[in-house]
Amino acid sequence: MTSAWMISASTSKRWRVKLALAGCAVLLLTGSLGPVCAQSGRNHPGYESVASRSAGAPLVAVVALRNQRITIYDADGWILRAPISSGQPGYETPAGIYSVIQKEAEHYSNLYDDASMPFMQRITWSGIALHAGVLPGHAASHGCVRMPYNFAEELFDITKLGMRVIVARNDVSPSPIAHSALFKPKMTDSDIALATQIGDGNADHERSLAMTVDVTLPTTNTPAARHWDLLKSIAAAKAAQAHAAEAKVDAVRLAATRTVLEAGRAAIAVRVAEIAKFKAEAQLTGAQSALENAKSPDAIKLVEQAKADALTKVADADTQLAAAKVDVQPKAEAAARAREEIKAAEETKKAAIDAAQEATRRLSPVSIFISRKTQRLYVRQGFQPLWDVPVTIRDADQPVGTHIYTALDYTKQGADMRWNVISMHGSLDRDDRNTNSGRRHRGDRRAVPLPTDTSSARAALDRIDIPQDAIERISELLSPGSALIISDEGMSRETGNGTDFVVLMSGEPQGGITIRHRDLQLD
Repeated sequence: MTSAWMISASTSKRWRVKLALAGCAVLLLTGSLGPVCAQSGRNHPGYESVASRSAGAPLVAVVALRNQRITIYDADGWILRAPISSGQPGYETPAGIYSVIQKEAEHYSNLYDDASMPFMQRITWSGIALHAGVLPGHAASHGCVRMPYNFAEELFDITKLGMRVIVARNDVSPSPIAHSALFKPKMTDSDIALATQIGDGNADHERSLAMTVDVTLPTTNTPAARHWDLLKSIAAAKAAQAHAAEAKVDAVRLAATRTVLEAGRAAIAVRVAEIAKFKAEAQLTGAQSALENAKSPDAIKLVEQAKADALTKVADADTQLAAAKVDVQPKAEAAARAREEIKAAEETKKAAIDAAQEATRRLSPVSIFISRKTQRLYVRQGFQPLWDVPVTIRDADQPVGTHIYTALDYTKQGADMRWNVISMHGSLDRDDRNTNSGRRHRGDRRAVPLPTDTSSARAALDRIDIPQDAIERISELLSPGSALIISDEGMSRETGNGTDFVVLMSGEPQGGITIRHRDLQLD
């Protein structure tokens, strides 16, 4: 995605220098700069990566407010880590659960003097994001999470919309977990039949769809892999169909325009012929009247000639009108058919786009949120709500905590799923009240993140009873990257169109949210 910058190396270097100076200037104006113009964040000494392997999936970002550090995890452990600068007092970055909902390599704030925010990855529509920025060594932003420049650039290149972002008070890492209540993947009967046909080479229709684009049909014998590859092939083919349907609408409209114009010209010809006949008939009527009143032989002779001329004109007008009517009828019918073809093409286009969107949505991980506050289970996929149902939580008056369980990959040939979990604490302890500010109470940026203690995460699962039909429906949607969130909290008002679930931790400073309105954007 960095190709969107489209600038030369020398221009890029000059731009980066200007960014560093601009960042320092902004901090000087806001009074947030420390004793020195702190590190611009380009090659920050705290930037670490695991060089032995490339990033896998699914990716999860953990922002530790106490440690002022961000760590990126994939299914096999951490891969990137760097210092950050989160929200300063009054503008705190709220602890909670988010996801990346928008990416822009080059973004400028519409709140703070058009400040540059390179490699912006938005996590709320009200204006909190991850982006490159100046790192003064403590929390100093207006709610966003600033990162070293090179780190932000590398992160931008490997992330996709929907990546989970967990902002926590303490630095915690995911731990593996297994529990009978965690969902298991299940293919629908139609998917099983189709996957079998594709694998045997018998599904000619879907195979022909896949051939319309550069996709590879599933060739492995693992049911889960075949199913996943099948969904990707169908999604690509449906997208190609939607593109073809859009092109057909344009072609049909162009052809219809010519047909309608021809029908219009034919209709005009009929009208011209009708007017000519009317004039000829009027001339004949006048000649007939003149003949009745003529007295002398010469006058009679002249009038009879005029009448003969009028009769000829009427006959010619009749002939022209008849020909014009013969010509206009098929063209009018063709124009009517063209209008129907446009309508049909538009309907086909809409159906193809809907099918492509649905096929693409099926590739998106599903998110499940269970709230003790509302006693309900909610399901979202592709940033859109699907449905919700009531659930039973035993000892509902007692906290369950906040836990994010992530499906990592298929196991047992697709019959099960490997999961990990990150658990978050609730309200702040007395000694942690200044953690978010990063000024008076700082964590050790070099400390190893503590692995999640899975005992409370297991206990939370033990207490929840989900209706069997909801389990079945969720299992049919499950894929690697899907997540189950269990929390004492309810959904934040930040959850809406174009977002996954946003859950804020009550008792934590939330200045970065409370000071903003939904129509404002970014640090």
